[in-house]
This record gives sequence, structure tokens and C-alpha cells, in this order.
Amino acid sequence: MAATDLPYRQSIDNCFADRIGEQGLSREKFKAALSEANAALGWLREAHDSGALPLLRLPARTDDLARIDEVAEQILNNTTDIVVFGIGGSALGAQALAQLTGWGTQAHKQKGVHIHIPDNLDATTMEAVLGNLDLRTTRFLVVSKSGGTVEPAIQTLAAMGALEKAGGGKYMKHHFAVLTEPAKNGKPNPMRALAEANGFPTLEHDPGVGGRYAVLSNVGLLPARLIGLDMKAIRHGAAAVLKPILDGASAEDSAPAAGAALQVAMMREKGIAMSVVAAYADRLDRFLAWYCQLWAESLGKDGKGTTPVRALGPVDQHSQLQLWLAGPKDKLFTMFLTDTKGRGPEALAGIAAKTDFAFLGGHKVGDLVDAEQRATADTLARNGRPVRQFSLPSLDERTLGALFMHFMLETIIAGRMLGVDPFDQPAVEEGKILAKSYLAEEKA
Repeated sequence: MAATDLPYRQSIDNCFADRIGEQGLSREKFKAALSEANAALGWLREAHDSGALPLLRLPARTDDLARIDEVAEQILNNTTDIVVFGIGGSALGAQALAQLTGWGTQAHKQKGVHIHIPDNLDATTMEAVLGNLDLRTTRFLVVSKSGGTVEPAIQTLAAMGALEKAGGGKYMKHHFAVLTEPAKNGKPNPMRALAEANGFPTLEHDPGVGGRYAVLSNVGLLPARLIGLDMKAIRHGAAAVLKPILDGASAEDSAPAAGAALQVAMMREKGIAMSVVAAYADRLDRFLAWYCQLWAESLGKDGKGTTPVRALGPVDQHSQLQLWLAGPKDKLFTMFLTDTKGRGPEALAGIAAKTDFAFLGGHKVGDLVDAEQRATADTLARNGRPVRQFSLPSLDERTLGALFMHFMLETIIAGRMLGVDPFDQPAVEEGKILAKSYLAEEKA
């Protein structure tokens, strides 16, 4: 499958020394990194064929869609509001998908239903969420891979308590659905036990797919279905990115592998310490947040990795561009350029002509955004900063599914090249254990 068959186009031309100068990568160093990435591609093909990495089987799956439809219809029945409880990978993918509809930037309803995804645990926010909803017609979807994560647990218990206080305790089972992995090998799953004790419908979270890699599973697709998105299109976009690799494409001809080779070579050869991802579209903001968790948690090990930083244009060109151009030369920029020209409200020429903004007359909002995103990318390159560009002709389910798969593969390949396990997060566990001990001390 040719790169032109993808719903996006990646360009890394402005990352090389022969284009931007000393901060650019040499073609020779990039070629050597591509050779390492080729070995990782071989590992991915073997993992797909053996089933050792279930993530790689998700784009082709259809057998789980009927169950997702069934639970979605239960949740949507006689419902005005749906609240998704989860944190990190259990919520960021859902938020990224929801933003395709304008969620988070404008009022959104799907068949009269409001969607709420309060992923970050905050006492004031939770109080407002539970206090401002009609609990009689509110449904809660709880997403927790292990079933032991404390943030969605306390959200769930608080919601159950609110229902109980409102007199709806006897209807509790009609208000909740839980997505979590099955109990296995004698290891308890507290959230599954809670669901079973209360008669909540459940879906199985695949134990072989980690939370931050789970957006193409029911973890992302159930919220997508609730929001009214096309689940199959999301997976078709992901399949378009994966197929060349499974068909034997080299790293040079695989967009995710070329991206991983670029990032790793830049770390090693140019001292790149930050991976800046910037988009000129509100609807990509939560996708950027999803990327930041994926990249940081997967690769930040053994003193390796780069710090991901998200930026949203045009607002962050005013707040960060000065640093990008005149600050430390320790950043690789990845910019997502959307097709905005000719879109949005228009500044009427007759009104603009009477002001100092006559040059904006006859232009639409999207015209200015298009000019600014191209100008920022070009300014960075002209000032010797390495800039990778993703051109997105459309922003829909297929495109986002493709971007999800691209960056999951890029992250996995980079992990293989760096010699770190991209699927674990051992450093995170210490803080979780300590937080639980503080709670225990307060009760003592």
C-alpha cells in the first residue's frame, strides 16, 4: 500500500542538515536508524502472526462490535447524560474521538444525549458534575483495565453515593456499565467484583492490550459508538497504516517506522530532549494529550526518552513560539496541518475596509488559520529547527484511527530501538502505593 493511500501525509524533509543546517540530521545517520527500525518491523510482523501483541489484531476485528452495540443501546436508553469514568488511556482516547464531534469546544449532543468525560480527578469538578445532572436519566460508563485504579474507583463510589442519596439506590444497576479485564490467575479485580455484586453490565477489557494502547478496542470504540461515530471507519484507518508493515514494507516506506527512526536518531545525534506536537485545530487537542501519555509513559525509562509537549495553534504560537525560535535547540517539532482554507465565518470586505484590518476583508477564519500554521512551520525550518509535518486533508474517524495506529507503532518501534519495554510503567507504581498508604494513615 502506497503512502498516498493513507488519510494523512508525513513529511520529514525539514529535519535534515541539507535543508535546515547544523541542527538537522545527516542522511547517513537517518539511514543507519532506518536499519534498526527494520529489525523492529520484523519483530512486529512476528508478533502479529503469533498473536503475541493483540493490539496488532484489533484493526481487522469485527466480532466484538455487536456486543459494543448492545451495551451502547442499553446505556442510551432513556438517557440525557452519559458520564465516562476513567483516567489516562482509559479516557484520553475517548476524549480524542469525542472531539471529532466538537466535544470539549462547543455544546454537543448525540441523539439528545450529553457526553461528559471528567478524566482528571478533581473534587470541585466531581461535585459540579454530580450536582448539575439529572441523576434519574444519567448513565455512567466506568473504564478500568485492572479494576484496581483508585481514581475511577472513587468516582464510581461517589456516583453510587449520589444516586443512593437521591433515592435511586434500587435502580442502581440501570445506571452503570463497567469495562474491565476478567479476574485471572487468582488475582482479584475489585471493579469487576463491584459490578457483579450490583448487577452492572460488563464488557471485557483485553488483558493483552495496555490502557494507553487500547483506543482501538472497546475502550475507545464504546464511547465512540455512544457519541455517534463510525467504529468500523476508525479501525479501517488503523488498518491502512498497519497493512504496509504486514505486507513487508521497509522502514523507509513505512510512515511510523520512518518517524521512529527520525525521533531516535535525533535523540542520539542532536541531543533532542523534547518532542513538541502542535496542531492548528481545537479538535486535535485531546489527541495531542493522548500522544503525550503514550510517548512519555512508554519510553521514559532507564534515563532514555524525550519529554512530550503539546501545543495548540494559533494560541500557543503566541505563548511558545518565541522560546521555540530563540530558546534551547533541544526540540523536534511535529506539526499537524489541517485543511482549513475557505472554512468558517467570513470577515466581510465592506466592514473590514472601514478599519485598519482591511487586509482581512473577504477572508474566512480558516484562511487566517491556514496562513498561520504554514507560516509557523516555515519559520521554524528557516531558523534551523527540525520540523516534521502531517498534512490532514480531512479530520474524521478514518484519519484519527490512522493517527492512533501510526503513533502507537512509532512508539513501539522507538522502544525496540532504544532497548526499553514500551508496554510497562514501573516507575508509576511507587506513587500509587504511597497514596494508598496516606489514605490508610488518615483512617487510622
